[in-house]
Amino acid sequence: MSTQAALNFNNLCEILEKHNNDPAKLITILQEIQEVYRYLPEDIMTFVATSLGISPAKVYGVATFYSHFALKPKGKYVIKLCDGTACHVKKSTAILEALQTRLGLNEKNNTSSDGIFTIETVSCLGACGLAPVVMINEEVHGAMTPELALKEIDKIIQQEENKQ
Repeated sequence: MSTQAALNFNNLCEILEKHNNDPAKLITILQEIQEVYRYLPEDIMTFVATSLGISPAKVYGVATFYSHFALKPKGKYVIKLCDGTACHVKKSTAILEALQTRLGLNEKNNTSSDGIFTIETVSCLGACGLAPVVMINEEVHGAMTPELALKEIDKIIQQEENKQ
């Protein structure tokens, strides 16, 4: 087991212990686990089920019911592109296409192989007056264009390269 995997496993055990292995706290436990792993791995959900004394199907059911849980790894930067009515009318599709082209992604493969970026389309970000809207992690960017979106991506890429 790698050092990172061991650290994550220790975090997992700490999360379960912090919540006294209480099945009533399943959603909170899954939220905290997702913060550690950036998604909910299948083997981790099975471990959680065993630790809480509930069925893996129940854990999986909760994880798939709530849209904020991810069953596939997400990037360090999650780019949510609004495709609600206001954003769609103001050409959010062109922004999506520019981002996908720049990052080599598509609807089926929406996370970059380096684990830096994930692109998701969402029905509404609740900022219709700023349409079209892109949210990068928790930061909202309004009145976006394909060019502005690519500038934001380039800034992030530069930041990540400077960290190495």
